[in-house]
Amino acid sequence: MRTMSTRLALSLVLLAASASVAAAQTPAVYSDMHWRAIGPTRAGRTRALAGVPSQPNVFYIGFDNGGVWRSTDYGSVWTPLFDDQPTSSIGAIAVSPSNPDIIYVGSGAGIIRPDLSMGDGMYKSTDAGATWTHLGLRDSQMIADVEVDPKNPDRLFVAALGHPYGPNEERGIFRSTDGGRTFEKVLYRDEYTSGNDVMIDPTNPQIVYATLWQQQQGFHEGGEFGGSGNGIFKSTDGGTTWKPLTQGLPSVIEANLAMAPSNHELIYAMVAGTPEASTGTGAGRDGGSTGIVGFYKSTDAGEHWTAVDVPAGPVGAATPHVDTRPLARIGGGDLPTLAVDPEDENVVYSTTVVLWRSDDGGVHWSAVRGAYGGDDYQKMWINPNNRNILLVVSDQGAVVSANRGESWSNWYTQPTAAMYHVTADNDFPYRLCGGQQDSGSACVKSRSDDGMITFHDWHPVNIQEYGIAAPDPRDPDMVYGSSRSDVSLYNRGTGQTTNVGPDMGPRGGEFNRDVRTMPILWSPLDPDLLFYT
Repeated sequence: MRTMSTRLALSLVLLAASASVAAAQTPAVYSDMHWRAIGPTRAGRTRALAGVPSQPNVFYIGFDNGGVWRSTDYGSVWTPLFDDQPTSSIGAIAVSPSNPDIIYVGSGAGIIRPDLSMGDGMYKSTDAGATWTHLGLRDSQMIADVEVDPKNPDRLFVAALGHPYGPNEERGIFRSTDGGRTFEKVLYRDEYTSGNDVMIDPTNPQIVYATLWQQQQGFHEGGEFGGSGNGIFKSTDGGTTWKPLTQGLPSVIEANLAMAPSNHELIYAMVAGTPEASTGTGAGRDGGSTGIVGFYKSTDAGEHWTAVDVPAGPVGAATPHVDTRPLARIGGGDLPTLAVDPEDENVVYSTTVVLWRSDDGGVHWSAVRGAYGGDDYQKMWINPNNRNILLVVSDQGAVVSANRGESWSNWYTQPTAAMYHVTADNDFPYRLCGGQQDSGSACVKSRSDDGMITFHDWHPVNIQEYGIAAPDPRDPDMVYGSSRSDVSLYNRGTGQTTNVGPDMGPRGGEFNRDVRTMPILWSPLDPDLLFYT
């Protein structure tokens, strides 16, 4: 017993000495280290966007986990502007129409969903993104939208989502009249109800529209909750007082708005409402806890609404380019967002898993970009001075078109891939593996045989986008991957994948409380022991 105590004491002394030496060496060791990009080069999830009408070549985008970027050449090259700020999660960007050097940024991922990243409030730049100042609303954590008065760059509205996993009071619709130095809460329901959308009438900035959304995320997938009766609101005195717009609408859970630039009396709305209160054949698509989705329009500035009859049915063989799914939710349960052509009030776009366009006010729709099941488009901006210039952001980044969607820039110019986890294998050179948001999985070589690492050096390993890779410690070509319900095994030699268990039962079952990124890990002591939880 005395011998064991002596050995233990000696071990602790040696451990402490080793730690002391390591601590002394740390600054010198790390001073010679630097970061390098190893890919993948594909862009990551993007929710925020803004264009500059007077500068048609200039665009801004904001990533869930990649900061703010700018392009000055129609999307060919993107430059990061936000790397020195304490948050990289961006939910909204607004450029002042009257002074394009003034940019407002709302941080936080911009949409409440099971996988998200939080921010720390509002930022402002007065030199087109060269420098930034933090403004406030730090406890909002998630900001969905920012709208700037087209005639006054110091007057703005902010739709704050608030805490995604608990109640807080810094949520709802805020107004600033002094360039963001102070904010006033002007539309608020309770500590669980978020501000989701805000829109200023450019012909009369005293008219403001906004939407509220009651929601909270749960600690496991499908554990979120919310309520209806939130709705669409309108102010005619610059945001001081508000009235709900309800005529012809269901009991609203969530709503996104778009105004026709050529007719400010015409407003389109994508609405998630309770089934029992829905009216019209247009209100019926995706059900569940997030409500039935319907497409509505108002021709009298929101006083009365009509459900647009969107025909149901899959793509037909005779009409391969026409689908009727513009109401389908974006991946992750996000409600589609809308944009209206600046010249034709009947031309409206819907961002879902595909970018859709209707030429008849929302009755019939054609796919503009993407494949059904596909890219998860988040938002769209159309240059109000030129209908041919489009900016679209998705789970793979931003793309720009200068010919109304006939051709696009690419999203391999924004190295912002949202990787949920990273695992190293024992190959040489070693590979780093993980799941990428909406893009499956990737393993990237830590160095290339041909110089700089490019997209040729990374390859999928067939785990889910949220999965964690677990390469076999004895055979790095065998890659196990987690999903929300089972474990897969990918054989790099054959390119085949098989499920290896365990059987978790039906999702949502009594004992199946999963999350999007289910942990999987090899034991460091036993190479036959693989943990999955």
